[in-house]
Amino acid sequence: MFRKVLVANRGEIAVRVIRALRELGIKSVAVYSDVDRASLAVRMADEAVHIGPAPSSESYLRVEKIVDAAARTGAEAIHPGYGFLSENEAFAAACEQAGVTFIGPPASAIAKVGSKTAARQLAKAAGAPIVPGLEEPVADMDEARRAAREIGYPVLLKAASGGGGKGMRRVDREADLEAALRDASSEAERSFKDAAVYIEKLVLQPRHIEIQVLGDRHGHLIHLGERECSIQRRHQKVIEECPSPVMLEHPELRDAMGEAALRVARAAGYYNAGTCEFLMDADRNFYFLEMNTRLQVEHPVTELVTALDLVHWQLRIAAGEPLTVRQQDVIWRGSAMECRIYAENPDMGFLPSPGRIGGLKEPSGPGIRLDSGVYPGWVVPMDYDPLLAKLATWGETREVAIERMQRAISEYSVAGIKTNLGFFASILRDADFRAGRLHTGFIEEYFARLDATGNLTDTALAEIAAVIAAVHAARRRTPTETAMVTQESRWRMAGLKEWMR
Repeated sequence: MFRKVLVANRGEIAVRVIRALRELGIKSVAVYSDVDRASLAVRMADEAVHIGPAPSSESYLRVEKIVDAAARTGAEAIHPGYGFLSENEAFAAACEQAGVTFIGPPASAIAKVGSKTAARQLAKAAGAPIVPGLEEPVADMDEARRAAREIGYPVLLKAASGGGGKGMRRVDREADLEAALRDASSEAERSFKDAAVYIEKLVLQPRHIEIQVLGDRHGHLIHLGERECSIQRRHQKVIEECPSPVMLEHPELRDAMGEAALRVARAAGYYNAGTCEFLMDADRNFYFLEMNTRLQVEHPVTELVTALDLVHWQLRIAAGEPLTVRQQDVIWRGSAMECRIYAENPDMGFLPSPGRIGGLKEPSGPGIRLDSGVYPGWVVPMDYDPLLAKLATWGETREVAIERMQRAISEYSVAGIKTNLGFFASILRDADFRAGRLHTGFIEEYFARLDATGNLTDTALAEIAAVIAAVHAARRRTPTETAMVTQESRWRMAGLKEWMR
């Protein structure tokens, strides 16, 4: 096992990895930019190295600075977390060339599935179903028109590199194609330094379901089941769960999707942790979408249901240990759910809400897991993704997991900045959500859910009751607690404004 590992990331995922290193008796090295000098990850790590100014292009995305930091501190391996350089083939290759172990798949595997078009080609050759569409980026506007006509509108333009909804545009008619292609290509270039865009058929109201795979360097590869990731805003997941509600009714789908994911991973020569993402239509037909060659943000729900620590296994596999868990050993117990807690304002289109955290009250108790990267007094910078923490709950059933999430959110307060806590409290009470009627356009439909006369929905009325109860409870609290409850009430009222428009 390694003696020292550098964590090439920031925020809650850096803290998560540092804790895993501590549990395995491994020394940790954090890296930080100017604005992260006082971050929780830096405070927790055994060592920390400054790597540059706030812009990620000058710090967390600088391969040479991170590899140099590993060399200077004697780190034998680098864990990339997710985002930044985690799926960068050149970074994985640079680590290998420098004699530092990259805790992830080999550069060759990243090359095979890192590009969405390359991954589609690989998946098709491996026998996994794919969404109808091009397998190469479009060369010009004429080719785009021909392809869209053959596929049939509506179509989806997608960046060949990267993810997170960047470089993605829906096109419903040919008259809009040229402008959409120009915008998608421009955004892809800005986000990933690759303007390549391809076209595929738009699957209407799909579920977004992903399969976690895990493999060692000795050819042993398994899957750990699915995660339902359909609750999204602007193509970014915000609530994830395991198992998927559709699998509770049709468990045979897990085996079919799991085998499709393993075929793709085997074809790529994959090892370590990775995820194959799929779309599922209303008839339960599923299609391979892409492969993420890293740890996922939502990995805690898989850990809670399977009782396997993915970060521990990432480290052990990278160190050359064999995977001792066989497919028949994987058992899914109960249900888990995760909410991504962001510093953002749902009432203002989920705009980021950076600033100083004036007070913090975090939930705990049975079935609660919180992967947090912040503390009272920490200033949430405006330079990065505003993810504060991942709140996850486990229960014997999906209903219990939801109830525990509601309880955890009621105990969670962040003063000084806006968060999406009130938004989650409302979603969890929604009848369609509780019934598992999910798809990737759920949030847009949810915000539009007013009756024909414009009256408040039952969900909105429940929010009003929650605000009144919170204000009443505040009268019996200390001044600090009162401030936190008042802030929570403001969040809830802000959400109500959106419903009442």
